[in-house]
Amino acid sequence: MFTYDSLLKDIPKGVTVGIGKGSNHGYVEKSASAFGNVSIYDDPVDLISDLKNGAIDAAVRGDMPSSVLLPLMKETFELSEIQRTVLLEPVGRKMIFVAPAGIDEGRTVHQKYMLAIKNIELMKRIGMGERIAVMSGGREDDRGRDQTVDRTMDDAAELTELLRSKGYDAYDAGILIESAADYADLIIAPDGISGNIIFRTLHFLGNAKALGAPVINMNKVFVDTSRVKTDYRDSIALAMKLTR
Repeated sequence: MFTYDSLLKDIPKGVTVGIGKGSNHGYVEKSASAFGNVSIYDDPVDLISDLKNGAIDAAVRGDMPSSVLLPLMKETFELSEIQRTVLLEPVGRKMIFVAPAGIDEGRTVHQKYMLAIKNIELMKRIGMGERIAVMSGGREDDRGRDQTVDRTMDDAAELTELLRSKGYDAYDAGILIESAADYADLIIAPDGISGNIIFRTLHFLGNAKALGAPVINMNKVFVDTSRVKTDYRDSIALAMKLTR
């Protein structure tokens, strides 16, 4: 089973990673020193350029500001949008992916479908299960109470059917994230706002381990991270593993 501990014990050999440094806290430097092939970048242009031209195999945001780094990545790799998924290990539970992870991501059924299938491709590479829980704002017996809730339920039903029709192991989880975390490997939130809240609640309040948020709609490995992290070793290890 793929776990936080197994990730740190199974470090691929010969993979080069660049990590961004945007503060003087020392967390990036300390994390990078645990590996022999991690370079620290102060300039986001240099980090993204080296990722594109192959000077490094993968990149990690570190504590570099996203306001500069992510728009630069969109421009350099000609992305219309950045799609991320976040890898979490809640206390006492197995590892799960949650997407969409950015507040401006996953607005439509099509966007969430693309997030789901690209996420599954990534999960296969690291040896995780492939069951998908599609979430909405309520249970079926809540239908009619609120138009917004009904819309999320309609979207969840449509997305679940679409995924099943393509051969994916997906089910409609409603609002029951507590059971989705037990029975699924990937949780698709109703939208990026709720996905981000799930991540922040589990990680910052519930002490879930957060390994980072890989960008899944580009052909290079980039792991986004929160600037409030104090240890980036797990994100670096994840970036290395995703190059396989």
